[in-house]
Amino acid sequence: MTLQGLDLEGQVIRPPAEAESLLLQVTLGCSHNRCAFCPAYKGKRFAFKDPERVRAALDHAAVHLPELRRVFLCDGDALILPQARLETILEDIRQRLPWVARVNAYANAKALARKTDAELLRLRELGLSTVYLGLESGDDAVLAAMNKWGGVDEHLRQAARARAAGLRLSVTVLLGLAGRGGPGSPAEDHARATGRALSRMDPEQAAALALMVAPGTPLHDRQARGGFTPQDDAGLLRELFWLLEETHLTKGLFFSNHASNPLRLRLRLPRDHEAGLAAVREALAGDAPLVPQAYRRL
Repeated sequence: MTLQGLDLEGQVIRPPAEAESLLLQVTLGCSHNRCAFCPAYKGKRFAFKDPERVRAALDHAAVHLPELRRVFLCDGDALILPQARLETILEDIRQRLPWVARVNAYANAKALARKTDAELLRLRELGLSTVYLGLESGDDAVLAAMNKWGGVDEHLRQAARARAAGLRLSVTVLLGLAGRGGPGSPAEDHARATGRALSRMDPEQAAALALMVAPGTPLHDRQARGGFTPQDDAGLLRELFWLLEETHLTKGLFFSNHASNPLRLRLRLPRDHEAGLAAVREALAGDAPLVPQAYRRL
């Protein structure tokens, strides 16, 4: 057992914002698990976690971790669970940990699509607060090349349904996913299309990560065969600039502060839009330090 995760099986991934949350593992792995860039669950077979083990973890937390006010449901797409089982988990959290203020979870477009509008509303009523959705790219060609489930329109549709149910939306995108390229290249198309998609989703929070090609992934094999060339730092900064140029949120946070990013930003949009663009221009001109490679990681 770890400080904030109980009975965790295999590698467990959480968003940076969930650092102070109880990690409650309700599924193992990811039901899709075919994205070319993602190393997270390649060695883990997807399964539903035994309900008795989930309840035991909650009982342990009730005694030993009463200071935690947030719960994060993992693994990769907890919302893929059958509705009745999800409702039971949320009810158990409310009963066993009545002091918990928020329950958050990863939710890919596939999992959201399997829920009816009424089911999403019910999950919100039972305490589900924020869903983390990996858009990755606003370019259908890039999503197809990366074997992502669902195209851009599907992701927009599911994001809108989540928000209509009252769920907060945190969307992740990946700089560098189209490979190396400068102005006028597929890399610019990817970055600008992603910014436009974020604007249409209008999430409460958006985070841009930088692609790191991980060993053991199909993308790593593609790179080894010469079929993919990752962006360099200058390319990642240009993509961040193009992305920001196209991203217009009515009221939301924009981050590029993940450990993978060469330039770390924390912006409140629309207020900080121009300041963000200015910071990227400064970095591109060499007038602002980048995070050293040794400090970047998945």
